Amino acid sequence: MKKGNLILCLFLLFVSGAVAQQKPKYVFLLIGDGMGLNHVNLTEVYLAAQEDRNTVFPLAFSTFPFATFATSFSLSNGVTDSAAGGTALAVGQKTKNGVIAMDSAATRSFKSIAYAAKQAGMKVGITTSVSIDHATPASFYANRANRNMYYEIGLDLIKSNFDFFGGSGFLRPEQTFTKEKAPSLFPQFERGGYQLVYGLDEYKSAKKGEKIILMNKKGEDNVALKYAIDQSETDMKLADITDAAIQSLSTDNENGFFLMVEGGKIDWASHANDAATTVEEVLDFNEAVKHVITFYEKHPDETLIIVTADHETGGVAVGTGGSRLATKVLAQQHVSHTELSSRISALREDGKTPSWEEVKSVLSECLGLYTAIKLTEKDDKVLHDIYEKSFVNHQNQTAKSLYATDDKLASEALKALSRAATVSWASGGHSAAYIPVYAIGAGAELFTQKMDNTDIPKKIATAAGLQLTN
Repeated sequence: MKKGNLILCLFLLFVSGAVAQQKPKYVFLLIGDGMGLNHVNLTEVYLAAQEDRNTVFPLAFSTFPFATFATSFSLSNGVTDSAAGGTALAVGQKTKNGVIAMDSAATRSFKSIAYAAKQAGMKVGITTSVSIDHATPASFYANRANRNMYYEIGLDLIKSNFDFFGGSGFLRPEQTFTKEKAPSLFPQFERGGYQLVYGLDEYKSAKKGEKIILMNKKGEDNVALKYAIDQSETDMKLADITDAAIQSLSTDNENGFFLMVEGGKIDWASHANDAATTVEEVLDFNEAVKHVITFYEKHPDETLIIVTADHETGGVAVGTGGSRLATKVLAQQHVSHTELSSRISALREDGKTPSWEEVKSVLSECLGLYTAIKLTEKDDKVLHDIYEKSFVNHQNQTAKSLYATDDKLASEALKALSRAATVSWASGGHSAAYIPVYAIGAGAELFTQKMDNTDIPKKIATAAGLQLTN
């Protein structure tokens, strides 16, 4: 063999060996639902502002060695919904808004990266901070023509035979898409071999390594975990679910695993244009990422972590025209838009008509308005006018976002707080803004250039040696 050919062969052997060594045994895909680039920026600016620093304090995932951004448009629209966005991240194909892991005609089902991992012998976990049958998590295990087919999506969970599911619960476990009464999903889950685990205390005694569905305690909300800003120490958190999934998937497992983790309520808070709650949800998601990084540090040569989003929500912007930012004042908010609405509504109990000063006291206690934060005359007038209509004249004053119907006084107070914090919102819906992509670990070097959201699962498949054929 000629010397040149020998060198070439040795080089190719070296390269192929290096690639083989980089094949991850453990794959994490973490999705901040609605988390655009500016959500990350707002949170990092906010953290620095708490120490009066004109800089950013990086989140755990924004320090990853590889970072880029991706487009998120769907097959039908420039602005995707979570079903089409989740489908793109799960199966590597575009579909129209509202469809779960199928083509736009809903005649052909796609196989997700999670199924490809299961087929390769890996264990699979699907977790979220909202209901397990919601659009983004469903895209990884279900195939349905409509994202609102919650009961039918639950049936697909059984067929998946995945190893761990975690979230708040299920939205319609006894009613079909056509609103007909149906046999409860929960006995069917158990017949499918799943342990139904309600809360972290029950999880402690669950059989690890066997199939598990972890949900909120019985009697607690099946729709979503509490917003991070409203949580107590005893409430189940996304990081708790993530830890439980890692522990369960790691038990008696030599073949590795694929785990999807969704921070679902970044999107919900952004739909309500609730800046402080949005920041706290990003931080909550970041906490889950930190727990994944702890696992990575024990298996750095065998783990791939991808952090991304399905779309951006709200068109959030940091800065409202001037050169100075005031994001520090968001720390004055202590409850979410949902809890604020409840506290304002409580003033109406027993048919009482509270004074304007009593209402202002609630806004001060919850948001810092009128005390720590001085309002403009315009904002003060808007809030007082709503008070007059709502409390004095007893006119129905509500503000509806995708996942909440809030007291209008609460909604407008939060808008005033955003303005005081130099944060603006383009809408209460999704936008076509780029989504961030961060990567670390074995195969992370594949995530470097601008890409489309459909490229993300394809690159994961390439890195992990999985067959994603759609």
